[in-house]
Amino acid sequence: MPFGSPGSNWLLLGPDVQLRHTMYDLDAAAARIRVSRDPHAEYFASNNVLHPPSEKQMMEMFTQVEQQQR
Repeated sequence: MPFGSPGSNWLLLGPDVQLRHTMYDLDAAAARIRVSRDPHAEYFASNNVLHPPSEKQMMEMFTQVEQQQR
């Protein structure tokens, strides 16, 4: 699940590991998601592609899930 700054985070693997971030047309990606048959398409496009949660929000969510599993 994306979080932090919009765009795509990925790794370039070779002799070294390089962390990469690539911007892309977020509006076009959201439009393609919205026309899919996924029942959660609108929510995902709005809340993950166009407006991803902050790193702080995701860490809080992960912490809550971890505490529930204990």
